[in-house]
Amino acid sequence: MGRLAFGNEVVALDDRVLAHLEIVMVTKLRRHEPFILTWTVDPSLGSGRVSRWVGLSTSWDIRFESRPAGPINQAWIEDLMSTANSPGGLRIVPEPSAGGD
Repeated sequence: MGRLAFGNEVVALDDRVLAHLEIVMVTKLRRHEPFILTWTVDPSLGSGRVSRWVGLSTSWDIRFESRPAGPINQAWIEDLMSTANSPGGLRIVPEPSAGGD
């Protein structure tokens, strides 16, 4: 499990998820397109969800526990980017199979 941090706020996520989120987040910010990032809170921490505004001046970092396993799934990048471009913002959606199912 790696981590995505916004200041003192830290979210633990699987390294594979983080690798794909990083690509989408960097792509959006390179295009000067701020966005909302929303994630669910683990039930052990009280459940619910958190939304964070991410713009060019937002300080964030990703720390991987290890190298992500397997190649980048382009279909997943497209699915994540689709959520990032929606009014609801970037959300973690399930990874589609390599065959696009």
